[in-house]
Amino acid sequence: MELLQNLMMGFSVAFTPENLTYAFLGCLLGTLVGVLPGLGPVPTIAMLLPITYVLPPTAGLIMLAGIYYGTQYGGSTTAILVNLPGETSAVVTVLDGHQMARNGRAGAALSLAAIGSFFAGSVATVLIAAFAPPLAEVAFAFGPAEYFSLMALGLIGAVVLASGSLPKAICMILLGLLLGMVGTDVNSGVARYDFSIPELQDGIDFAIVAMGVFGLSEIMSNLEQKENRVEITDKVGSLYPSRQEFREAAPAIVRGTALGSALGILPGGGSVLSAFASYTLEKKLSKEPERFGKGHPAGLAGPESANNAGAQTSFIPLLTLGIPGNAVMALMVGAMTIHNIQPGPQVMSSHPELFWGLIASMWIGNLMLVILNLPLIGIWVKLLRVPYRMLFPAILVFCTIGVYSLNYNAFDIFMFAIFGIVGYVWSKLGCEGAPLLLGLVLGPMMEENFRRALLLSRGDFSTFVTRPLSATLLALAAILLVLVAMPALRKKREEAFVEVD
Repeated sequence: MELLQNLMMGFSVAFTPENLTYAFLGCLLGTLVGVLPGLGPVPTIAMLLPITYVLPPTAGLIMLAGIYYGTQYGGSTTAILVNLPGETSAVVTVLDGHQMARNGRAGAALSLAAIGSFFAGSVATVLIAAFAPPLAEVAFAFGPAEYFSLMALGLIGAVVLASGSLPKAICMILLGLLLGMVGTDVNSGVARYDFSIPELQDGIDFAIVAMGVFGLSEIMSNLEQKENRVEITDKVGSLYPSRQEFREAAPAIVRGTALGSALGILPGGGSVLSAFASYTLEKKLSKEPERFGKGHPAGLAGPESANNAGAQTSFIPLLTLGIPGNAVMALMVGAMTIHNIQPGPQVMSSHPELFWGLIASMWIGNLMLVILNLPLIGIWVKLLRVPYRMLFPAILVFCTIGVYSLNYNAFDIFMFAIFGIVGYVWSKLGCEGAPLLLGLVLGPMMEENFRRALLLSRGDFSTFVTRPLSATLLALAAILLVLVAMPALRKKREEAFVEVD
């Protein structure tokens, strides 16, 4: 009964005209950018983050959440129609989605993607509503030592489960932790690593880093590539899947939802790992694996359901423990912090309207995505014909205005440009920016809990291993590092993200 009462309160918050408007704007903007190849949820949220600073906290987070799962859906539209994934998790959608389009079933493919995403999003939202309160109660038993150990486990898990080079990801996390130490020490009041630059005494704004590393560097990377237009599938055809297509897709939608919901909770899991894992599972379970890659409905519906479920259940560790599992959740932590909301279990008790309003808005957002996207397919097709070189300068101007509006300080624009150039160099070296952002967001919280734990134990470092829960979390982190260092498992990790032919 208490759950129903809380959900009713959440829907009363989400159904206000203001919050409905921002949910709609978030879904629309997310889909719009998700459709554009080369941009994904992290650059989009990073670029639009300054807008949410002037909004009320609930409206701002509802809009950011709408952008997140809007990009998940928008990426599938380009993957199906143009054979270009709008963002990373849509890479798997290309394999069978575009083949269905080439076979004259583009409309059916888009409908299956919409149905799978809506079903998965609805189920994942139920799981968030059901499991978040008990997990938040458990989180109240955490002390500073446990929080430090949990954050250490989260950082290591995000590296292990993410794609890319493990040593490079660890280096990027360490760099993020170091950047998080720039500024005035809270305990002593002494400026650290500011190089006598007054603007750095308050630390490095994570929004500037995110917009530079993800926004500006993405623009630079896309502009240097030769414009290579792929023939767009104009003939969408019927939006109704045949009975055979739906019969083959339905079990994959259910399995993808279950798999994505579970993997989304894990640090570094989210939508990308969920989509790859679902495609692998469907191919192994199929009696006709040779049809995969040639337009099999299950090869489209399973990953699409998994990536949307994973995107939404990744909110669980954020809302209950205050721990971001991926770069998008790190941006959400930053947005909450700017609104003076401390992420973690206390959000449910101190800001119940925000907590339950955000959960209720996820249902509304998923419904909006279905209503929005299927009628607007023609508009998205026309948008894909606009040359990238006309779009990106406008995005750059928008980013620069957003950066300046943070503190109305020209120094922030220079920092934005520096991180953009550095991010571009990192992308050339194969270094991902997501671990850096996680380290930057979690670094100050880790340091605070580390020092508080030592203060309570009077400088005794053994407090981290003598407290059972803290010791267990650190042991899990150590086991993860050992496992991923084993050659056989490292090879499996790399193969998990290799596109299946």
